[in-house]
Amino acid sequence: MTAPAPECAALTEGLRAVRARTGLSLTGLAERTPYSRSSWERYLNGKKPVPRQAVEALCAMAGEPSARLLALWELADAEWSGRARSARPAVPSAPSVPPASAGPRGTGAFGRVRRAHWFVVGAGVAVVIAAMTGVLIVVLSVLNPGTAHPARAALPPLDPAPGCQGRTCDGKDPDRVFCGLPGRVDSLGPEHRTATGAHMEIRYSTVCDAAWGRIWHTRVGDAIELSAPGVPSRRIVVKNAVDTTVYRFTSMIGAPSRATLRLCFLPVSGTGGRECVSPG
Repeated sequence: MTAPAPECAALTEGLRAVRARTGLSLTGLAERTPYSRSSWERYLNGKKPVPRQAVEALCAMAGEPSARLLALWELADAEWSGRARSARPAVPSAPSVPPASAGPRGTGAFGRVRRAHWFVVGAGVAVVIAAMTGVLIVVLSVLNPGTAHPARAALPPLDPAPGCQGRTCDGKDPDRVFCGLPGRVDSLGPEHRTATGAHMEIRYSTVCDAAWGRIWHTRVGDAIELSAPGVPSRRIVVKNAVDTTVYRFTSMIGAPSRATLRLCFLPVSGTGGRECVSPG
């Protein structure tokens, strides 16, 4: 059996690690996503290419930003589709050794031509090795961002820089501008369980100096709204069944006075009253 490409194997390991953090069984994953139990089994064991949407759903259920795993998915998808193989330079075949009667080895015009040919061969091999090494470095960096590597110092940081800071974050998606990456975000106060069973909390990124609300275990029609004095409030509504199985986030309020933040739960009509929390 042919071993999977390093990119595909790395994605499989990343999926397993994130799945473990969800605490869900294969049946649990199937119940919370549009993908069946057997499909998740194949995705998590590298037997079948995983859809990008499944990667995003898994990250959402684990409460983790998707940037790292999607970077792996892009590499693996290039392998599955054949784009990576078609982009690799072909290695020239080794030339046949000329017969002894061709003259003294390495002398005259023939010797110069043969040395030039071997130089081209060596250059081609070096290009392929460099390309493969680059791919492996990226894969290892994505899986183990804290692991030292001889070439790591020459690479740009894998974690993207925050896309905004302070007031420039107003109204932006925390995931898209990388404010919600691990190590960049904390909860302001404990999570709140509503009377209907939904959970919500205020999230805050020190790096971005911005806050947003998060909700899960919801029903279609539920909503949360984050507000602070002097700025527009930010609301997210649970629109469909898929939304009820994952975390949903409001857009951000930049440079807030944290003590004045207020997150309110607005249940679907007829199922209870408004519930609000502030940082403890």
